[in-house]
Amino acid sequence: MKDFEKRAEVLIEALPHIRKYSGKILLVKYGGSAMTDEKLQRAVMGDLVLLSLIGVKVVLVHGGGPEITDMLKKLGKETKFVNGLRVTDKETAEVVQMVLAGKVNKHLVTLVQSLGGRAVGLSGADGGLIAAKQMDPELGYVGEIESVDVRPVIDLLEKGYIPVISTTGCDAEGNVYNINADTAAARIAGQLRAESLINMTDTAGLLEDEKDESTLISRIFVSDAQRMINQGQLSGGMIPKVGCCIEAIRRGVKKVFIIDGRVPHSILIETLTDAGMGTMFMSGENYDG
Repeated sequence: MKDFEKRAEVLIEALPHIRKYSGKILLVKYGGSAMTDEKLQRAVMGDLVLLSLIGVKVVLVHGGGPEITDMLKKLGKETKFVNGLRVTDKETAEVVQMVLAGKVNKHLVTLVQSLGGRAVGLSGADGGLIAAKQMDPELGYVGEIESVDVRPVIDLLEKGYIPVISTTGCDAEGNVYNINADTAAARIAGQLRAESLINMTDTAGLLEDEKDESTLISRIFVSDAQRMINQGQLSGGMIPKVGCCIEAIRRGVKKVFIIDGRVPHSILIETLTDAGMGTMFMSGENYDG
């Protein structure tokens, strides 16, 4: 009997959160271990389907760096990074488009649908979703976002689909660019005026000491997050990730989270429980650890 009571308590606890998110847009930036581990992958897609079925307008933005690297290796092409960005010549750009907009995107779409959801895959080139220009000649076809047109995304949401977006962009001449997925997620979430952006990573969240997960910062104002960047408290991939969280808040997203994608059903824990997990970014000027 107690097991049934616990299950009922979980459902009752979720009710106010369901009410809060119902009819609102939730954008999930998907990457890290949750994307490469099959069991975690199914858990993430299951979370998205459940949220969609209870009335949340879910958008999924994904990368696919490891898959791109694997394909380039099979083709005998060397992968080179400069400041964390993949140097992308014309041939590599074609591989990026093939892997992201093709293999990875369509796999996620079919997985969502196998779990009872309705999904449509998009790339940044579809409907002019992401207009881009060359970021730096040294990097080749790595793109800087010029503008985002979310009308194709809104059309799909209104028809009850989960848009699954791969982060390539194009320019007026038809050149395809590799776009950083964190940057794209922040821009798209801002343009959609999303209720929330959830950024999945391979850490517990933003840490005071990056080597000690017990130093998790549960809530932080964007001014303090920016100060951590400026003072060199962050390193590696966490710097651009936090920068994109700050960007999303400044572009009008109400709540932005970094959560641990290694934890099964972390999206549901964050959105539908009182406890939550990870780090929440908020607009404001005072620190709350």
